[in-house]
Amino acid sequence: MSGKTWGGRFSADTDKRVEAYTESISYDRRLYIHDIHASKAHATMLSEVKLISVDEAKSIHQALDEIQVQIEANEFTYSTSMEDIHSHIESALIKKLGDVGRKLHTARSRNDQVATDVKMWVREAIAQLQLKIRTLQQAFLESAKENNEVVLPGYTHLQRAQPVLASHYFLAYIEKLQRDSDRLADCRKRVNVLPLGAAALAGTSLPINRDRVAQLLGFDSVAANSLDVSSDRDFLVEFLGCLVQIALHLGGWSEEWILWSTTEFNFIDLPDSFCTGSSIMPHKKNPDVLELMRGKTARVIASLTHLMILVKGLPLAYNRDLQEDKVALFDAFDTVAASLDLAAPLVFGTKFRHESIKARLEDGFLDATTLMEYLIQQDIPMRSAHEAVGKLVRLCEQKRCKLADLSKEQYEEVRTGLSSGVYNILGVSRALRAFRSFGSTAPEQVASQINLWVDRLS
Repeated sequence: MSGKTWGGRFSADTDKRVEAYTESISYDRRLYIHDIHASKAHATMLSEVKLISVDEAKSIHQALDEIQVQIEANEFTYSTSMEDIHSHIESALIKKLGDVGRKLHTARSRNDQVATDVKMWVREAIAQLQLKIRTLQQAFLESAKENNEVVLPGYTHLQRAQPVLASHYFLAYIEKLQRDSDRLADCRKRVNVLPLGAAALAGTSLPINRDRVAQLLGFDSVAANSLDVSSDRDFLVEFLGCLVQIALHLGGWSEEWILWSTTEFNFIDLPDSFCTGSSIMPHKKNPDVLELMRGKTARVIASLTHLMILVKGLPLAYNRDLQEDKVALFDAFDTVAASLDLAAPLVFGTKFRHESIKARLEDGFLDATTLMEYLIQQDIPMRSAHEAVGKLVRLCEQKRCKLADLSKEQYEEVRTGLSSGVYNILGVSRALRAFRSFGSTAPEQVASQINLWVDRLS
């Protein structure tokens, strides 16, 4: 049983079917660098508290470096008989150093070891995602500056509502993405608590220095309860929740641009390099990347659901069920990271069809709410103004005209003297200039926000 880290208790070899069923090396091997770094920090601490000698710690460091080189050169041999990446590295270390290698696992368990490795991996994943989010924000910002004169119909219920500047639209996604980045930063606070030193579940009687390990590995603090460490996957549930929110934002944006690329909307021209064709219809230009980005949202949500069901009802402390957490973790991260990588160049490469948008901009009574607010300023109660404009819109629908096409007499019926100023606020361009509240689509507000984001993202 020498091939197992736990073999002394057993009198029979593990069934090969069990080895195949219980292995995790096929996916947790991507934790190798974190396992090596954590092991080196652990060895340094063990030497400082005299549990191993300084020379032994140096030998361990050197051997771990050699193992890292082997792994990165694809010269390292993996086997399901050794279960996971932690056992693989320890076994390779023992082959190199004998009894010195056997000392490394002093005062730690695979329970606190894997929790440490995963937390270190998640820290890096958060940093990568924040960089990718920032790149996408910069793409949206460039589009905001490039299309700062373009006016779009804004929608609620997918019905035309009010006019908005295209730059205001892009800024909306910059704000959403900033919240995504902020959530990741907040998640990192709970990720960056060191589990190592909790051992299997109860701590250790050996004189270790957990604060020193935290310092070496860049953790902000040390987990205070050893029982909690072994079972804690809260940080992964929270992290996957952050990934789901990013995916939801990307999915909603994808849906809009899928619609906007249709002949019916004809708002945007997607780059050919991000579209595909039809095997039977030669004219087709399909937004497959956006459709898959929308579709992969379901995959990320499923990963979060996977993890929540996995931890539901688990007793303290460690249970082997938790091996399955990394399947959901890695897939969700890979999916969101790939989507972000594609989103930025897609935004950069998409062009707005200015003339097509402008040709239909006056359709849909985008100035109706501005007219209502003008009536309010004429001392007409809001509900009365709302009802009056609703009746005017209905009249326009019957006459198949715009609000600006109604006669002075028809406006005078709403309120005497109204016609003298009402035509100064009707029409999309005038309605747009009427906005004034902070955070609105008012041109000066949008320009101010663009300047703020230029400074923030530079």
